[in-house]
Amino acid sequence: MLVSTQALVLHTTPYSETSIIARVFTRELGVRSYIIKGVRGGKSRARMNLLQPLSYLDAVVYANPRSTLNYIKEMHPARQFPSLTVSPVHSAVVFFINELLFKTLREEEANPMLFGYVVETLAGLDAAERVPVELPIVFMLRLSQHLGIEPLNNYSIQEPLFNMKEGCFVPHPSKFTMATDSNIAYLLNPTESLHLHYFLEMVHSSAPAPILPLQQRIDLINILLQYFQAHISDFRHFNSHEVLHAVLE
Repeated sequence: MLVSTQALVLHTTPYSETSIIARVFTRELGVRSYIIKGVRGGKSRARMNLLQPLSYLDAVVYANPRSTLNYIKEMHPARQFPSLTVSPVHSAVVFFINELLFKTLREEEANPMLFGYVVETLAGLDAAERVPVELPIVFMLRLSQHLGIEPLNNYSIQEPLFNMKEGCFVPHPSKFTMATDSNIAYLLNPTESLHLHYFLEMVHSSAPAPILPLQQRIDLINILLQYFQAHISDFRHFNSHEVLHAVLE
C-alpha cells in the first residue's frame, strides 16, 4: 500500500553503496524507518541534500504493516527553510530540536498535532532574524506535553521545590525527611524551581517570556534534559546542547 504523507527527517544511516536507511517522523504514520535507494554518490548529491536533519518533505511511502523497514517511493521538498542552514545559531537550534525528537519519538502512530507544532516552530525560526532566547526551553516543555510527561505546574508558597522524579512541586523537606528520603537528590533548588514555574506559566498562558541571564537559561536547559532522562527510557548520550550553549554565548 502506498501512502502520501509529509515527513521530517530525523536521522540517516548508510545502507549500501548507493542507499541509506532514514528514520523519519511522518504526519500520517508516526515515526518509521525507510530504505531510500540511489541517494549516495556524486550524481545523487541533490537528493541527499533533501535528507538533512529536519528536512521537510512531501513523500510517497510504502506501508506494509508486517515490516518495520519499508521504502520511500518519491520525495520532494514540502517547504524549505533557508536561514536554518546559513546562521550558526539557527543551525544549532535545529540540531538541538532534531536530537530531541530522534531520542524521544518511538511510537509508530500518527501524532499530527506534534508534527504541526514542529513545522510551525521551524517556520517561525526561519522567519526570525534572531533566535528567541526562550525557544529551546519552550520547545522542550511543549514536547513534554505531547509526550505525556509534562511537569505539573502546582507551584505555591507551600510547595515551592520541583521534584524531577515526581514531576511536580513539593514542600520543603523536613530535617528527618532529608536524612531518609532518596527523592532529595531529585529536588531543584528554590531559584531553579521558580524559573521552571515561570516558563510553565508562559507555556500555559499569554504571560511574557521570563527574562533570565544566559547561564540560568543554560542551567534550565540542562535541568530539562535531566528531566527527560528521568522519564523516558533510553534517553541518554545527548550531545547537541553543548553546541547550542556555545553559540548562545
